[in-house]
Amino acid sequence: MSIPDNHPRAESLRIRERIIEGMHEKVVAEAGLIAHGRGEAYDYILGEKTPNYAQKQQEVAVAMLLTSKKAVISVNGNIAALCPKEIVKLAENTGALLEINLFYRSEERVKAITSVLEKAGAKTILGVEPEYFETIEEISHLRRIVDMRGIYTADVVLVPLEDGDRTMALRRAGKEVITIDLNPLSRTSLWANVTIVNNVIRAIPEMTEEAFKLKNKNSDELKELINNFDNYQSLQETLNFMSSRLRELAEGKLEDPTKNL
Repeated sequence: MSIPDNHPRAESLRIRERIIEGMHEKVVAEAGLIAHGRGEAYDYILGEKTPNYAQKQQEVAVAMLLTSKKAVISVNGNIAALCPKEIVKLAENTGALLEINLFYRSEERVKAITSVLEKAGAKTILGVEPEYFETIEEISHLRRIVDMRGIYTADVVLVPLEDGDRTMALRRAGKEVITIDLNPLSRTSLWANVTIVNNVIRAIPEMTEEAFKLKNKNSDELKELINNFDNYQSLQETLNFMSSRLRELAEGKLEDPTKNL
């Protein structure tokens, strides 16, 4: 579909098209369209830009990736469709591994996502070869299938987008979890060590930029950033920001687009 540049929602529509195309190419599960729409609704509350609180969340998340012994970025269909080049770049600049991990898992989807990541420049992709598969017994669905070279032995796992069951299981397994989730009240957000309440389209490239800055800091400085971070306090700040935005709009600061008609 050709979207006119002068359309007031042009960028949002282009992003939606990526998700739709991803579904037709078997990269995105049908349920991924619902998840995207739900996230987009929360993004309206943020004003569709990165708030200050999220910049801090992203900084701490990158510090955690850089100081980890083995960091893994979990990739699902929506991430592969929306920002494949950006996720590959983030992995390269933080030393993290990429692993495909899917709720609606099929060989067809794994191959489709692998192809997208390879075209985006990924050299090594885990979660593909059955001889390396292990299972996380606490998870009953297909996300329990993980790579022994990746998530199974990782100390830090970045889980972009909502995934409560797996986040809970990874935490109980002693791993530190970073998530990017526009819903600050999800189980994923509440169980993660670091929750980034931002749109992945913005968060992932911004995290790559942050990695360039933080690489110049020593490990003690990075660990201090991590130790001074409280995820529940950060989520409270997030909710306060969202509440303030809605309160301002409700108190008459919502611009009337029809006033000049």
